[in-house]
Amino acid sequence: MMLTMSRRSLIVLALSVVAAAAVWVTQSPGGPISVSLSGTDEAELRGYFERLSDGGTVVLPLEKAPWGDSFGMCRDRFGVTWMVNIGRSPT
Repeated sequence: MMLTMSRRSLIVLALSVVAAAAVWVTQSPGGPISVSLSGTDEAELRGYFERLSDGGTVVLPLEKAPWGDSFGMCRDRFGVTWMVNIGRSPT
């Protein structure tokens, strides 16, 4: 996936996502970038969370959320906030 936005500043994001996952990128004007990864492959998404938080900060541990999925947030060593949501596989 490649996303390019421009207006006074240029933001380029290139992600290669192997698992079937939804990727959302948000940025408020002048604010930091937030990326959300959502999918059902628990092992892969937990691996992303661990690698992204390595050298960064875990904001919210990746654990069972009130809505039934697993959810966590971390800030990587570059200051990007990552939200990971692991849903249940469809039955």
